[in-house]
Amino acid sequence: MSVLTSAAQAIGLFVVTNIDDIIVLSLFFARGAGTRHLTARITAGQYLGFGAILAVSVLVAAGASSFLPTEAIPYFGLIPLVLGLWAAFRGGDDDDDDDDRTVGVLAVAAVTFANGGDNIGVYVPVFLTVGTAGIIAYSIVFLLLVGLLVLAARFIATRKPVAEVLERSERVLFPLVLIVLGIVILVEGGAFGL
Repeated sequence: MSVLTSAAQAIGLFVVTNIDDIIVLSLFFARGAGTRHLTARITAGQYLGFGAILAVSVLVAAGASSFLPTEAIPYFGLIPLVLGLWAAFRGGDDDDDDDDRTVGVLAVAAVTFANGGDNIGVYVPVFLTVGTAGIIAYSIVFLLLVGLLVLAARFIATRKPVAEVLERSERVLFPLVLIVLGIVILVEGGAFGL
């Protein structure tokens, strides 16, 4: 398999498994609008969360499935569910306190990782078939594309019509998207016998 073919497959795989992150990241940008170093915090969180997804995928593909049993992956849906419920609870406050609007690196990382259960489920079988050189190539392409994903979300969130809609509805959309994301991860993964 040529390098170009591997790169094209890695790009396609990344896009298919991460397109939903644009919505979540756009909401993070809307939630933290006007705060300092927002793009840096979101980028760091996205890299941290995606790096964990990649590490788990590589470890499981390498045979370290005892590190993270596949049955545990659906329970990561609890992370965005709890964060969404907390945001909904905090969203009832009318004050626009900066602490309520701050987007933290760990919150972005946690949501990214929790949303990555499907990524792990897709990456592991691919990694099992491409060998060590392929895993390295895929990982490099994926890590480059994470930055582009953040930039795309920032671009979308800062377009005036989109930004206005996000700003008006962020207090409802942000918790709602996280709660729905958490429930979908739990249900699709069969957590709690769902």
